[in-house]
Amino acid sequence: MNATTTPASARIERRHPDELIVGLVSISDRASSGVYADQGLPALKEWLGTALASPWQAAERLIPDEAAGITATLVDLVDRCGCDLVLTTGGTGPARRDVTPEATLAAGTREMPGFGEQMRQISLKFVPTAILSRQVAVIRETAASHAALIINLPGQPKAIRETLEGLRGEDGGVLVPGIFAAVPYCIDLIGGPYAETRPEVVKAFRPKSAVRGAQGN
Repeated sequence: MNATTTPASARIERRHPDELIVGLVSISDRASSGVYADQGLPALKEWLGTALASPWQAAERLIPDEAAGITATLVDLVDRCGCDLVLTTGGTGPARRDVTPEATLAAGTREMPGFGEQMRQISLKFVPTAILSRQVAVIRETAASHAALIINLPGQPKAIRETLEGLRGEDGGVLVPGIFAAVPYCIDLIGGPYAETRPEVVKAFRPKSAVRGAQGN
């Protein structure tokens, strides 16, 4: 599903009740200053384009590793732009300049620790240094009865895909579920649009009673 990219400066108009509005934030001192080309935003957009079967819009930000600026960006994307989901990439390691988790917690009203736990479990299948990652996820609720899910992702495109999709065996079966399998239902629960995924990429999980069109709701 192709997305429209919208500047993150004003409220984004939802063109369909099921359209997902996604904030994409790449956090890097050097990429934001033009030292090298950013890889985070293209990786996020490419993956979402293959995974989402329902319409979506993206609001993009490329910003430096500054805690106050990160928090302000997340608040702006949720409160002003109306994003249902915000994905960040970068700034989640143990280095002194890695402040994304703290800035994300400052923007949230409720923490969702299961996302970070699962991301580290997936990454540990590949590298032992996954225990150094500090990704967090939060819900931000606004005074206008709007809420969004904010998730920190790793900084490398390969790791982004692995944590979102999970791990598959040689037969294509899912060995370890990716975190995005839980995202659509979480968005349902906080009052967002009904997002659908392509199961060959990642199969969204919902209880049977929450599946649209299911009998006996």
